Amino acid sequence: MQSRNNIIIEVGSTVTKVDEQEGENVKRIEEVTIFFKKHYKEDKKIRESDIEELIQIVKKHLKDNNVYVCGTSIFRDLKQKEKEEFLTSFKASTGLDFYITSQEQESKLTVLGATRNTKNKVCVFVGGGGSTEITIYDNGIKESINTNIGVMDILEKFPDLGENFATTPLEEVKKFVEERLNLPREKADILILAGGGHEKFARLSGICYEENKIFEDKLAPIMMDIKTRIKETERYYKEISLEEIKKRVEDPNWWDATRAMCAFVLVVAEAIGAKYIIPTNIGMVYGIIEELKTN
Repeated sequence: MQSRNNIIIEVGSTVTKVDEQEGENVKRIEEVTIFFKKHYKEDKKIRESDIEELIQIVKKHLKDNNVYVCGTSIFRDLKQKEKEEFLTSFKASTGLDFYITSQEQESKLTVLGATRNTKNKVCVFVGGGGSTEITIYDNGIKESINTNIGVMDILEKFPDLGENFATTPLEEVKKFVEERLNLPREKADILILAGGGHEKFARLSGICYEENKIFEDKLAPIMMDIKTRIKETERYYKEISLEEIKKRVEDPNWWDATRAMCAFVLVVAEAIGAKYIIPTNIGMVYGIIEELKTN
């Protein structure tokens, strides 16, 4: 009999990620943009069409697989009655439990995956549609800061960031983020970007990067110095066409919030005095695997 694969589905405020685990190997097999938080703000409740889209994603992976589904950000903020109704409806439709991950657990698991191959003191940034987690790690978590603000909040304030070229200056967006984002007191030379498609962004956006020379990790193969990142972010706001990128990618809607995310990255990098930035696609799933090793 063929063994069943483990499928981990992580549902965020904006991006739903589907990973397949075989042993210690993880493969991203699907990534779908569902604007849970944006539509929740518009409707004052979870949009039924968003729930149905999620359910259809889950159902197509149920056959011959062990499926685990967890939600972050927006699902933590639901009112108790609405949360109970959603969880009950989801289980009735899929036969599965929907686990709502706390902000602290989400951060811990992602940090565990992002730091498993580095001996350096680092800062791990986990940014999403509706929340941000920043952790200083040095042979253990030294400081962890969470804020209920994400890229969709910034895009709502500055909708032009999702247009072909941004008209709002980068410094204005950074100032808006900095005034609202809780930042760590400790410093670190290295900022690891995790929890989303940061490596994907770097490779497909046209910004400059180089091989990761700080530590070896197949999940963190590239990096850039802070001066390069600042220069390239300015260029991404003013000179790189979002429409051209959208023509050649499979997930055009995902790119609407990328300029907002770039502002978050620079605010955090400058706050901790980072010299190097390492963009990765590492998410909670890698921390789950690391945690299972010790259990």
